[in-house]
Amino acid sequence: MKLGLAIGYSGAELRVPIERIQLAERLGYDSVWTAEAYGSDAITPLAFIAGQTARIRLGTGIIQLAGRTPANAAMCFGTLDALAGGNRVICGIGVSGPQIVEGWYGQPWGKPYYRLRDYIQIMRKIFRREGPVTHQGREISLPYTGEGAIGLGKPLQSILHMNPNIPIWMGCGSEATTKLVAELCDGWLPHGWSPGAMSYFGPWLEEGFRRAGNGKSLKDFEIQAGVGVHHTTDVREAFRTMKPHIALYVGGMGAREMNFHNRIMVRRGYADAAATIQELYLAGRKAEAIEAVPDEYCDEQGLIGTEARIREKYQAWADSGVTGLTIGTQDGNPEVVELMAKIADVRPPAAVR
Repeated sequence: MKLGLAIGYSGAELRVPIERIQLAERLGYDSVWTAEAYGSDAITPLAFIAGQTARIRLGTGIIQLAGRTPANAAMCFGTLDALAGGNRVICGIGVSGPQIVEGWYGQPWGKPYYRLRDYIQIMRKIFRREGPVTHQGREISLPYTGEGAIGLGKPLQSILHMNPNIPIWMGCGSEATTKLVAELCDGWLPHGWSPGAMSYFGPWLEEGFRRAGNGKSLKDFEIQAGVGVHHTTDVREAFRTMKPHIALYVGGMGAREMNFHNRIMVRRGYADAAATIQELYLAGRKAEAIEAVPDEYCDEQGLIGTEARIREKYQAWADSGVTGLTIGTQDGNPEVVELMAKIADVRPPAAVR
């Protein structure tokens, strides 16, 4: 089992926990993951991290498609991979939600499935540098010939000779996009993963591999789930610290009719709680929404408790079909980074020890 370290995106001030990242690298963690919403971006911090680490893989979990054209994203990752020494970068992409896409980026929500397909295919063409890039897609085409074009667009080839094999992963969880990630991508950042989820997602993955048409299967594919870790003797108090974040996402992240986090709670068997949390949160009754988050839901999506309890629960995650776990810690405690390295029995490569 590979371990990743999530550092997310900034609050009001940008702080990159470089000492914690360097500790994770020394312990044998495989990857470190940034994120973006509508503040700090996900790529720039990885360039900073690359200059102060030697081996750990550098992943975005995720970049938002509306924030960059596919050509710009390919340029960013090609540049980052070169700065990092090669073969260290993972391009994790996703669509975000319509409130951010239309409200922050000023882009139409459009047809996300086809935009993802075009985006990934264009990035592949740029990385591989097999010729000037052209693409005729449902959502994105190169050269552009749509409204406002003057007809002078020219197919171009990257000046930088990029790593042709930069892996592209996708963060998603719907049926259509799960099939797409299996068909086109090298790895998956699943939304709403927990032990037992493979029985739900597995058939979609298999259909995507079938569509790839090249013998692709799970053995060629990485799945990196995220899990919050709370090392504590007071499990109930840990649940209380988790509930505001869960209530925010289930209740208020996205529109009433389109909230992916709410749908995850419904899928996991908490439909009544999901409806109640959303109703209370959107009515401005946030404290009540927080109280409505079930303890059991918190427990299912985290590793919480003493070392013995975390070790026991970890085994179900290790056996769930993922190839890696990205560890999130609310307080950034380095003790948790060390604890999970011990529980997962990860070690640095022999050449580094």
